[in-house]
Amino acid sequence: MNSEELKKRTKTFALHVIEAVKKFPRTMPGEIVGRQVVRSATSIGANYRSACRGRSPADFIAKLGIVEEEADESLYWLELAVDSQLITALEAAPLLKEADELTAIFAASRKTARKNKIQMNGFASCDCRFEILSL
Repeated sequence: MNSEELKKRTKTFALHVIEAVKKFPRTMPGEIVGRQVVRSATSIGANYRSACRGRSPADFIAKLGIVEEEADESLYWLELAVDSQLITALEAAPLLKEADELTAIFAASRKTARKNKIQMNGFASCDCRFEILSL
């Protein structure tokens, strides 16, 4: 999966989370959990775009770490939403699956980037230089 495909995938995930949260009950727990899951889900794509504009290999790796954390945090909030009955397990299943897959993709990407120390000429952007392999 290349960086443009991954940018699109993270944006689509965020949009699906936003749509799901619109159905949460208008209660204090619904508002709190909804706000948190939207924040973390939208941060995945935003931080990945930022990583792609990284100024150095170290910056790219550090920002990928943030992306991985946000994906995992999204998974946590979605699990909490199911466990607290803000959303049904059936409705949440595709979101949980995608959050888990994104977490795995970014964890593997960061591990590979660290292992390879991202040695390349003319580092400027991940748009054409970094390819993320889907798991």
